[in-house]
Amino acid sequence: MEGFIPCQEGSAEIVFFDIETTVPNRTGQRFCVLEFGAIVVCPRNLVELESYSTLIKPKDLSVVALRSGRSDGITRDAVANAPGFEEVADKIFNLLNGRVWGGHNIQRFDCVRIKEAFADIGRPPPVPVGIIDSLGVLTEKFGKRAGNMKMASLATYFGLGQQKHRSLDDVRMNLEVLKHCATVLFLESSLPSILNRSWHSQSTITTRSRSSAGKLTCKEETSRKSPTYQRTVPYTRESLGKMTERVKNLLCKARGSQPINNLLKHSHSVLR
Repeated sequence: MEGFIPCQEGSAEIVFFDIETTVPNRTGQRFCVLEFGAIVVCPRNLVELESYSTLIKPKDLSVVALRSGRSDGITRDAVANAPGFEEVADKIFNLLNGRVWGGHNIQRFDCVRIKEAFADIGRPPPVPVGIIDSLGVLTEKFGKRAGNMKMASLATYFGLGQQKHRSLDDVRMNLEVLKHCATVLFLESSLPSILNRSWHSQSTITTRSRSSAGKLTCKEETSRKSPTYQRTVPYTRESLGKMTERVKNLLCKARGSQPINNLLKHSHSVLR
């Protein structure tokens, strides 16, 4: 490839990886790995050097849903003829061991699942030389500009499309999100007095409203002022007159023989 500078020999390559699992639906049930995907990139230029993905058949196929709630999700039929974890363990070990691990929320989830999967087949797990968890890095450096720190929200914020929840697709999306965040932070560091606070002072607010078809549509409000509310009169003229008459009668009973003008003056001061 013209202009491509290969990674220096001996430099620690970064492997971004992601796993898809079952979702436990009862107490004590464990996560089962259904898919593993990874890309190896050079830390100098982020060029993808290698990629690998595989579906994985769990020992108990009944834990996999017959249908997925996602359009391209993993179903029982999809993994029925896939290799078991022990059949792909060597490949996964060689990809991960001795490299820097990267991914989104991998410290609390993916790393734990990898360790469990290797323990289940009686083998020691791969060991990283370092971990880059984009969830922690972006939370600290980029903040919740996308609303939250979910990969789907970050991808939407940068116009990268919908998260597919398939390992290799999500890994590549993760890297693109990092590139975009890094670019924004780099630009902000160049003009911190102007760009660094620009995301705090956006002039438009996006809200949701329902169209006539019942679908959610986006509407922009160009003013940051509080919305203007129209006060509603609680009584019609007719009902207000009846209420006043009832107040007069009650006051007459309470005051006995006092002049009506005095009663009206008193009722006026009470109702103000």
